[in-house]
Amino acid sequence: MAAFCRTAALLLQHTKTSSCALIAGRTYSSGGQYQHIIVDRKGEKQNVGFIQLNRPKALNALCDELMTEMGQALDAFEEDKQIGAIVITGSEKAFAAGADIKEMQNRNFQECYAGNFLAHWNKVSLVRKPVIAAVNGFALGGGCELAMMCDIIYAGEKAQFAQPEILLGTIPGAGGTQRLTRAVGKSLAMELVLTGDRISAQEAKLAGLVSKVYPADQVVQEAIKCGEKIAGNSKLVCIMAKEAVNAAFELTLAEGNRMEKRLFHATFATDDRKEGMTAFVEKRKAAFTDK
Repeated sequence: MAAFCRTAALLLQHTKTSSCALIAGRTYSSGGQYQHIIVDRKGEKQNVGFIQLNRPKALNALCDELMTEMGQALDAFEEDKQIGAIVITGSEKAFAAGADIKEMQNRNFQECYAGNFLAHWNKVSLVRKPVIAAVNGFALGGGCELAMMCDIIYAGEKAQFAQPEILLGTIPGAGGTQRLTRAVGKSLAMELVLTGDRISAQEAKLAGLVSKVYPADQVVQEAIKCGEKIAGNSKLVCIMAKEAVNAAFELTLAEGNRMEKRLFHATFATDDRKEGMTAFVEKRKAAFTDK
């Protein structure tokens, strides 16, 4: 009887281990859990989360299911202690050519207002870990808004950005009028929102919308490299740094400076601040523990 119990216990343990491995594998795969996105780990240390929009026939148009899946993937990466940064990309032809117009064509005001339509699309901007957009091709409407929800935007040479909602008889509804204005200033933002015109990657860089422009076949890899560099720092302090920079868009200069000072002081309660400064004095590379 004792031997039977031991055998049963071993079988149960093996089943649990296999189930956990299966769940972990499914979390970072394009199949099973996700229909409209491909989710993976990237980088030499597998510490960069990777999300690729995967609706090629629709030029990665953003439907409700896709954005729900993205929220689930982002939650998984947030909980994963190994992940220090996240890259979001599309295809070389289209990062995302906008929202799925067929999905919203017949909606009415009551549905939109009562259901708070598009509210969950803001999930990307609420992620605490740094998020990098690697944009190739079209980033129009919701696609441009999605890129602007990210912390850093890298663009391919042929990328195009626009808020063309005015041509459809509506306006941006996922932050386009707000984030674009903060990024490029009132005049250019007003022109783009009122005309629906597109700007090139080079124009977007000059306007301050994107950080860097690369050849189309290099932009994703460069974004991953940036993610690896970020993930190599203290993940805890990176969250503080991101919070401080984002506060600049919400607070007055005096309030922002006060918040920055508090976060700066807070780093002195971390092991990583002590390790970083000690490593500098000892002329060696810091070994951060994210504590």
